[in-house]
Amino acid sequence: MRIIAGPCQHETLEQSLEIATECKRVCDKYGIDYYFKASFDKANRTSADGQRGLGLTPTLHAFADMKGDIANLKILTDVHTVEQVRELGKSPVVDVLQIPAFLCRQTDLIREACRTDKIINIKKGQFLAPWDVKGILSKTEGAKEIWITERGTSFGYNTLVVDYTGLLYMLDTYNVPIVFDVTHSVQRPGGNGSSSGGNRGYVPGLARSASALGITDFFLEVHADPDNAPSDGPNMLHLTDFETVVRDIIGYSYENSNTNTSTVR
Repeated sequence: MRIIAGPCQHETLEQSLEIATECKRVCDKYGIDYYFKASFDKANRTSADGQRGLGLTPTLHAFADMKGDIANLKILTDVHTVEQVRELGKSPVVDVLQIPAFLCRQTDLIREACRTDKIINIKKGQFLAPWDVKGILSKTEGAKEIWITERGTSFGYNTLVVDYTGLLYMLDTYNVPIVFDVTHSVQRPGGNGSSSGGNRGYVPGLARSASALGITDFFLEVHADPDNAPSDGPNMLHLTDFETVVRDIIGYSYENSNTNTSTVR
């Protein structure tokens, strides 16, 4: 079992250290393989005014510091261009390169990523059917390891749905790990970043359902203060709720729970 967790974008070394330390503590406690996630550039923003991140070089320096402070920390970050792939492919501080959902059909980007010695996580586009993943995988020859991540399917304007039959199809059909990105699946794409941009309250139930289906790999964006995060705040979990959701996923019972639902703020 693995969990990818971290903020939408890297903001400060102190904040990323706080998140990574807590998430790794929880995952180590339950025997889960942990990968810290943060973006150096959020290129796919709704508006030109959206905050994009600190950039590649400062973020890589922060990642190196984090690996120095947290033993055996593994790091995932996303790429948007062939040039970024080539630079990150040489970096010892990044373990997984992630292809964003909107770029999952970019042949040159995928093939360049697969030439590196990194694990490649490809997010399935909101616009793709589960069986269309076969076309993505046809471009990954020679890769060290490929993961496919489900992050919800477009359902009309500003709405995503989770197709559990699609998740089951991918589990049964593809010989690669299928990751469920729970927090992006509760987005309302194109929202203005306010409460209409997502609903983190749906995360526990969707995660439990995926776990019951047989999903063992999860992606969760978490933040110490998500309501004031520069991106994806409405759908990110509070850091203090991370362990509760993890315990739900792996089926642990916990004290003072008299219902089968988790409460997140």
